[in-house]
Amino acid sequence: MVEQQTDADIDRVLHALADATRRDIVRRTLVSEQSVTQLAAAYAMSFAAVSKHIAVLAEARLITKRAEGRVRLVRADPAALERVQRLLRSYEDLWRGRIDRLDALLAEPDAETPDATASPLRTTRAAQPGSPASTPPTEN
Repeated sequence: MVEQQTDADIDRVLHALADATRRDIVRRTLVSEQSVTQLAAAYAMSFAAVSKHIAVLAEARLITKRAEGRVRLVRADPAALERVQRLLRSYEDLWRGRIDRLDALLAEPDAETPDATASPLRTTRAAQPGSPASTPPTEN
């Protein structure tokens, strides 16, 4: 079961992971702790811009920052990423269940249709002779 997270927490995490640079920072800092300067050197953007990306990730609690003297070190938080994975898996389970139920409904024979293999999307209502609904659909 997914632990209870507020909508604001979920919004922060999904917003943080919506950016390719931030996802790359998370990937790089999962491998090893890196300084902000090391991270900034890898991107074609200013040091300040990279620092802002790091701040967004830290606010979402996806990374941790620590100071070692004058150097600021960044590391991804594996436990936070596991929480994200569980959250996404809960959404996947929800939608898989809905799709499975829809598939089951579509596989059931229509009680009003004599042909059990007829598609529910192809059935038409009975209509008065000569009305558009009384003419059979044509194949295109």
